[in-house]
Amino acid sequence: MKTHTILFQPQNRTVAVEAGESLIRAAMEAGVHINASCGGEGVCGKCRVIIEKGEVAGGVSERLTPEDREKGYRLACRSSVTGDVTVRIPVESAIDASVLNIPPAPRRTARVKAFNLEELKDKGLFIPPMEKVFLALPEPSAQDHLPDVTRLVSFLTLQNDEHRLGVEFPVIRKLPDTLRQDRFRVTATLARPVREDGQSVIINVQAGDTTSRNYAVAVDIGTTTVYGQLIDLISGAVLAEQADFNGQISYGEDVISRIVFAEKGDGLNRLHDVVVETINKILRTIIKRAGIDRDGISSITLAGNTTMTQLFLKVNPRYIRRAPYVPAATIYPAIKAVNLDLDLPDHVTALVYPQVSSYVGGDIVAGVMGSGLYRTEELTLFMDIGTNAEIVVGNRDWLACAACSAGPAFEGGGIEFGMRAAKGAIEDFSIDPVTCEPMNLTIGNVRPKGICGSGLINIVAALFEAGVINNNGKFEQTLPTDRIRERDGVWEYVLVRQAETQIDRDVVLTEIDIENLIRAKGAIYSGCQTLLEEVGLTIQDLDRIYLAGGFGSYVDLERAMVIGLLPEMAADKITYIGNASLMGARMSAMTNRIRRDVVEVTRKMTNFELSETPSFMDHYVASLFLPHTDLHLFPMLKARLDARRAMAR
Repeated sequence: MKTHTILFQPQNRTVAVEAGESLIRAAMEAGVHINASCGGEGVCGKCRVIIEKGEVAGGVSERLTPEDREKGYRLACRSSVTGDVTVRIPVESAIDASVLNIPPAPRRTARVKAFNLEELKDKGLFIPPMEKVFLALPEPSAQDHLPDVTRLVSFLTLQNDEHRLGVEFPVIRKLPDTLRQDRFRVTATLARPVREDGQSVIINVQAGDTTSRNYAVAVDIGTTTVYGQLIDLISGAVLAEQADFNGQISYGEDVISRIVFAEKGDGLNRLHDVVVETINKILRTIIKRAGIDRDGISSITLAGNTTMTQLFLKVNPRYIRRAPYVPAATIYPAIKAVNLDLDLPDHVTALVYPQVSSYVGGDIVAGVMGSGLYRTEELTLFMDIGTNAEIVVGNRDWLACAACSAGPAFEGGGIEFGMRAAKGAIEDFSIDPVTCEPMNLTIGNVRPKGICGSGLINIVAALFEAGVINNNGKFEQTLPTDRIRERDGVWEYVLVRQAETQIDRDVVLTEIDIENLIRAKGAIYSGCQTLLEEVGLTIQDLDRIYLAGGFGSYVDLERAMVIGLLPEMAADKITYIGNASLMGARMSAMTNRIRRDVVEVTRKMTNFELSETPSFMDHYVASLFLPHTDLHLFPMLKARLDARRAMAR
């Protein structure tokens, strides 16, 4: 079949594809990301591209105006290659990972929980899983014919009072030359057993004394973003960290669309390859940045939701999305990193966090471990907010969990000008209650090009409190402003006019956008209500809320309560965990006590399937208002709204 050459700009990447291939598939082959929150179904309108040279078939949609088409805009998922073509990816369709590595600057008064190695030591929880031991062995002679392995094990047993030592086969291969590099001065890396009655195993040997150089890697495999940290196992310090978008996002924004892709042809292998490529890219970055020798890395600990874990391990995820929603496994054995295609030395062991169910995965288990929820006396609600929101309630005595699908609104999906957090995304907003004129603040303080998830929450909350939208999410059409208008039968508010944007059109918020946000926040709030009700509790019974996840770190507490995303609670009772999954992975890399406890915690967590819980739908319907049908659940907001109405009379 005839092939054609596609040039993608501004990336300046070229790929040859067969005639009839879609532009979005061609972009995937070229390693060029184009936003497509619907997975290429043609319904989101996010994959806008500009045909600069040549022609394509199709690509026209009702989401493109006649003016758009005249300028060369097409939808990449609906455009078929018919010849050589040059395609430009406009800023609103591209991806920007730079913001992922900028730490959030919270504006609220809530507590922030950080990793504390000394606390682990004080509580007797620090049991290093990987230990290095230096040995100055006697050299062989005419009177001493001990084999190299016997010599190493014998003197290690004598010097360190070791018992039941094992030796991995790669060590035997490496040992003869390593011993003779520095006159039998050698450092052995021992993997300590999780159980006290277990066996220590020699996993690596290095010439000379390298005991001061002992490292591990912690990785959070998120649906959208992958985070990695390089850890000094002696000091507990993070030597380097890096985040990047999960390469799988080009194949679908959520876990369901990726499961569907994995079921097609070579889809499973492809999704495994692209997430491994993302992890390896992060590994190369943090190793280079820290300036360490890769051979000093002993282990890598990974946490992800159930679907991400199975795709990473190349385990068929097909049955996760089909009743009765069964994962392949909950606990995985230790695996050599090279067997997972990770770019790490042969001796490095990969440890994967266990799962609870199809939709409560290792990332949440890691969050429970990292936050210390499983050790606290306080009755705590743990919330990880994202496309798939997971909820855990309990304390050291018991734990219950559930998952609810919030949809992609918090990642920009289903929102006309929605986007991930990147430069140019509106992240904060206020409105003049008299003139209805906006004040927009963007990430990077540059011209706007869209709305990120935290910005969406802030905008809707401000519009609601100002009386611009009602509790149904509908605009007050009689307000004296031209920023509220009707377009194609849909009412919208103009956030930024075309001349003030990075793109060639107004940035607006529509009633459909607000409706999608209300559905997302309603799923999360009703999930909390249902889970608490199932264990005989109410929101008022809680001592504390842990707010986890990268998105959660940027959420404005008060405004999240205004729209009914979070239960109304005093700010000092809410603790930001940040990336709790990464924190848990880091803790597991540093202490065997966490590795030992995690199995018990996983078995202790009782999972509730919300779809099979009758009260969930009732709570969900009641949550499809701003903030809720029962305003008495939000007394502080109710008082502010009542005061404002009184002043208006």
